[in-house]
Amino acid sequence: MPRRPTIHDLARAAGVGTATVDRVLNGRANVSARSRAAVAEAAKRIGYVPAHNSPALEAAGIIPLSFVLHKATQDFYRAFATTIEQACADWQGADVRPTIHFSPSQSPEDFCRTIRVAAEVGAAVAATAINHPRLLDLTKDLMASGKPVFPLLNDFGGPASAGYFGTDNSKVGRLAGWMMARSLPCQGRVAVFVGGARWHGQALRDAGFREVLGKQAPGAALIDTVVNLETRQLTYQATLDLLHRHPDIAGLYVAGGGMEGAIAALRDERPPGAVSLIVNELTPDSRAALADGYVTMVLATPLHPLCRALIGRMVATVGKSAGPGRATTFDPQIYLPVSFDKGSRR
Repeated sequence: MPRRPTIHDLARAAGVGTATVDRVLNGRANVSARSRAAVAEAAKRIGYVPAHNSPALEAAGIIPLSFVLHKATQDFYRAFATTIEQACADWQGADVRPTIHFSPSQSPEDFCRTIRVAAEVGAAVAATAINHPRLLDLTKDLMASGKPVFPLLNDFGGPASAGYFGTDNSKVGRLAGWMMARSLPCQGRVAVFVGGARWHGQALRDAGFREVLGKQAPGAALIDTVVNLETRQLTYQATLDLLHRHPDIAGLYVAGGGMEGAIAALRDERPPGAVSLIVNELTPDSRAALADGYVTMVLATPLHPLCRALIGRMVATVGKSAGPGRATTFDPQIYLPVSFDKGSRR
């Protein structure tokens, strides 16, 4: 990954001293219009992203936006980050500069700390995070200070935020329940995995799944929801335990992260198609499992349209009063085994 330009690089490119650059970036007096213009032009040319909001650069059409994701090594979140960067690069009418931060864990403390840092850099913040009173209070504080906050994938801010962006999680769960009812190889047991109680979006998926499956396949026996903390290893061990304790297990729905563990356990213990497995997000693992018959359906977040709409809303809020915003939801992209059969893989 290329090195981000520093304030020294910006000063060199603008032909001024670092003290002058500092005054320009912080909107201080005693700087000539010529120097301000030189710094703004150089920032655009070298791709400089300020360490905090800069009125001078915003006036020059440079808009810094911040994003907070988690699971920095996970395929889906890496793809999410890349799509955000591409949407910003493609944006017309302004030079949008994204800074992407990754929370080191899923604790409320780490999410809050990372979002605070992101808010210092960006004119608006979009973040994935858990539902927790600290996250809600932080959202309210940032919104009151004029810093728009947009929850991503999981609506941790509710009506206090500038507007949720993600799939309709209840609908995602209902779609999964509908497909499960039609793909069960027998009227056996069905289990649902969620990351935990703090991911309310996954709870909505679980509820929607159970509602539809109960109506469409009343003979299916739903097992108590399994908490997997969104980890591959815990999901793997929990899936093995379910398979051994319930030989008649017929379906699994992974409503959040950790699907790689369920896929690996089924590969170790069952032939393709013996258990109907429905997961969220298209990654190399889920795509291969679709082609091999271990996954029945993938419900994926449509990252490209989501990111384009998100960038548009974030840019539109810059410099304006940050009031509560409407939720923007997207239908999931649906992938089936015929979408990626073995003959189509490279």
